[in-house]
Amino acid sequence: MSASGETAAQLLTQIEAGIAAPDFASFKQRPAKALHSALCESLSQHNRRYYEQDAPSIDDAAYDRLFAALQALEAAFPSLAGVDSPSQRVGGAPLDKFEQAQHLLPMLSLDNAFDADSLLQFDKRIKERLQKAGKPLQPVYVCEPKLDGVALSLLYENGVLQRAATRGDGSVGENITENARTIESVPLQLAGKGFPATLEVRGEVVMPLSAFNLYNQRAEQAGEKTLVNPRNAAAGSLRQLDSRITAQRPLRFFAYSTGYIDDGELPAQHSGVLAALKRWGFLVNEHVQPAAAIEQGIAYCEHIQQLRTGLDYAIDGVVIKVDSFEAQQALGFVSRAPRWAIAYKFPAEEATTTLLDIDWQVGRTGAVTPVAKLEPVFVGGVTVSNATLHNADEIARLDIAIGDRVVIRRAGDVIPQLARKFEAGRGRRKKPAVPAHCPVCGSSIERAEGEAVMRCTGGLLCGAQLKESIVHFASRKAMDIDGLGDKIVEQLVDKGLVSNVADLYSLVHEEVSGLERMADKSAQNLLDALAQSKQTTLPRFLFALGIREVGEATARNLALHFASLEAIYAADRDALLAVDDVGDIVASHIQAFFANTGNKRMIDRLRKAGVQWPALPQTGSNGEAVLAGQTWVVTGKLESMTRDEAKAFLQAQGAKVAGSVSAKTSCVLAGPGAGSKLAKAQQLDVEIIDEAGFLQRFPEASAS
Repeated sequence: MSASGETAAQLLTQIEAGIAAPDFASFKQRPAKALHSALCESLSQHNRRYYEQDAPSIDDAAYDRLFAALQALEAAFPSLAGVDSPSQRVGGAPLDKFEQAQHLLPMLSLDNAFDADSLLQFDKRIKERLQKAGKPLQPVYVCEPKLDGVALSLLYENGVLQRAATRGDGSVGENITENARTIESVPLQLAGKGFPATLEVRGEVVMPLSAFNLYNQRAEQAGEKTLVNPRNAAAGSLRQLDSRITAQRPLRFFAYSTGYIDDGELPAQHSGVLAALKRWGFLVNEHVQPAAAIEQGIAYCEHIQQLRTGLDYAIDGVVIKVDSFEAQQALGFVSRAPRWAIAYKFPAEEATTTLLDIDWQVGRTGAVTPVAKLEPVFVGGVTVSNATLHNADEIARLDIAIGDRVVIRRAGDVIPQLARKFEAGRGRRKKPAVPAHCPVCGSSIERAEGEAVMRCTGGLLCGAQLKESIVHFASRKAMDIDGLGDKIVEQLVDKGLVSNVADLYSLVHEEVSGLERMADKSAQNLLDALAQSKQTTLPRFLFALGIREVGEATARNLALHFASLEAIYAADRDALLAVDDVGDIVASHIQAFFANTGNKRMIDRLRKAGVQWPALPQTGSNGEAVLAGQTWVVTGKLESMTRDEAKAFLQAQGAKVAGSVSAKTSCVLAGPGAGSKLAKAQQLDVEIIDEAGFLQRFPEASAS
């Protein structure tokens, strides 16, 4: 192998011990390949011992010597550096942005339970549905800790990692493959055999608490920025455009399920899948347990809650799933959640701290909301320094004053709340003053009779309202302007470049590139995104306008009912009240918005700038849209549009879009990767249409 003729195993031992430092330039291809194989196998084994078994068999220095040897060998023989090499985990060149990645099967959310009675009701529903389906009445459950991290979907082709994507909206996430490669517990190549040719693996990325504390300790000593909490640390690490930064973060991936599979089979139970994932090289939580009855599941929840403080990762509950896949299929789904699983959430955590001050913040619609400024306190897995107070009445109800000791409550991802006063502050208590004028623009504050909310009367002359309205206008479900975030909006407004949303489409390269942290390429990307956003839909445009209490659903109903913006302009109160979800208050807000000459001028400018949308179908003589009364299901991967866009189009035609197939389903739009929904449609003889047929029937859909 070398000048002295050592075998790969002998040389490996010498490198590990620090005895040998070979000159790989003198190696020939065959011995280099043998040593490379030995180094990869050794490093992978040490990674498993360290990350999966918490039982390292060598010290850090020995590991570093092996890793350095691997890097040097691959530098001398680049052809050896395959995608499955441990060296590929160190991170590559920074990206400009993350690409979108469509999940082959959606990443669903779970319904929640907050007490034992909710779990008993869940069990009752399961048994009733299984009885109707002719399945065994006593389901077996699998219980596992609900990790408080970041959901991740890994796609493998023939055992090799091809893509890693965040959850996103459940259908489309962000492609963070290069970052995922740096996580030691993410297999770059699956171990063993028997895995499907195409396999999606779902799991949670966490930062162990011990690693989080050690990282912060070292960062503090080095004078660097510390991480806020383990969950945010995991999320922020995965979203680094420079994967070399992610490689320095101590992340761990726990696999908990599979998504889409092709050309292969999985075990018939969820518990069997977890065992298979473990064989294939994944880290599976060690506290997973079966439950023969829901009472055992309830006992498990109590047990895990007691263990919680001793675990090396944050959890916020327990997930309980029906074990049998046959039973899961019979139970099906409701909306965006499976009927066969539930998340038991632990009770809210509380902590006591001091109320330092109360700030008043102004939102998009002018609502002026009090926010408690607190002595930082760790509660519910995060450090909290702000808490919502909702409105001025809440301050009076709590009878709080600056300097009081107060109780902060936080559960899961819920915004921290100031729950109650613990004890009054010493000395003379300073009661918070309720402002009469906007803290941002100085305009008067009004409070309508019967409303708890106070509002700034400044409208878009108020910088806070203007900024929030632009952020809303650019949001994904509105105009979907990629790259136009809070910090860019703040600069655009503060520099006087934008005074309403129509000004966005007058921006030029010189203005945008002059903003902080906006190089030429970033500026051009934003201008391209603005140009692309001009092609929209009427429901999106109405939602983007930010009319008070007109959310996504109401905007869609308005568009469907009136079919044009001009018809909405002309609609009187009675016509508006005929729209689903529009009551007296919402009708008043709509009329007030379109009666405002400034708003009309803004809309005219937007349309002159090129903002447009395809015409909606004319309603029939009975006042119904083309697909009124029909129920559609969208499944699988689509090429010309996302599933969300397909659903929005169908809803604009009057169809109801369901999350599961039943005998009442009118049609299923199925793309590649359609699984159980397609099978159910075939079983029930429901009409199935592919994307080509869909576009042939609705050519305007591709422009929606």
